[in-house]
Amino acid sequence: MRILLTNDDGIYAKGIEAIYLALVAEHDVTVVAPETEQSAVGHAITFLDPLRVKPVRRNGHFFGYALSGTPADCVKIAITELMKPPPQMVVSGINLGANVGVNVIYSGTVSAATEAAVLGVPSIAVSMDAFDTSDFSSATEFIPRLLRALELRGLPPGVTLNVNVPNVPHSQVRGVKITHQGKMRAVETYDRRSDPRNNVYYWLRNKAILGDPHMEADSSALAEDYISVTPIHHDLTDYPLIETLRSWQL
Repeated sequence: MRILLTNDDGIYAKGIEAIYLALVAEHDVTVVAPETEQSAVGHAITFLDPLRVKPVRRNGHFFGYALSGTPADCVKIAITELMKPPPQMVVSGINLGANVGVNVIYSGTVSAATEAAVLGVPSIAVSMDAFDTSDFSSATEFIPRLLRALELRGLPPGVTLNVNVPNVPHSQVRGVKITHQGKMRAVETYDRRSDPRNNVYYWLRNKAILGDPHMEADSSALAEDYISVTPIHHDLTDYPLIETLRSWQL
């Protein structure tokens, strides 16, 4: 299968190398990823500046292409310009840090996969529930199995699978749960500081996490050491509310 591999942590991140090594023996893998970290940029695309592409080597060998843009840019330019023929599947990750609950909206990792779905290419986003790890084995063992299933069964048009993997050894993963996007979110605050010239600046930080009590939510499965797989769609319409709003006779 022709796979486009991208991420939001940047082309030099450990996670993208780990999934590349897990897939390259079985698939035709092309890497197009941001030149620098693009975490939490959401679905931003670049149109006020040119995009520059340059080849990157890792461990003495050609690895892929670095793009001076966002994760969504990487997918858009790879599908339309860099890959001939285009990919049959897009894999975004492996991201450091879970993308569950409200985080899905901000995630560059998820947005790269969503951009692929918008362009008609099946896609998955893969994240680890850790911010500092070199052990991606729980994800690299599962993702090839998931891709084999997708190759046989496919996905409905416009759907992305958002995969979150617990930060435990592969032997301690309790299984796989099919989940919905939960409502977990961070309670955020800003540190107000001053630089040496007394100019005020603000630094965002997370003070606490509001969990999701629903047992079928993505964050709940992850907290119990299950791999969470959530089908998501870029259509944000709240369909049940349509008829209610029509009844308002605006």
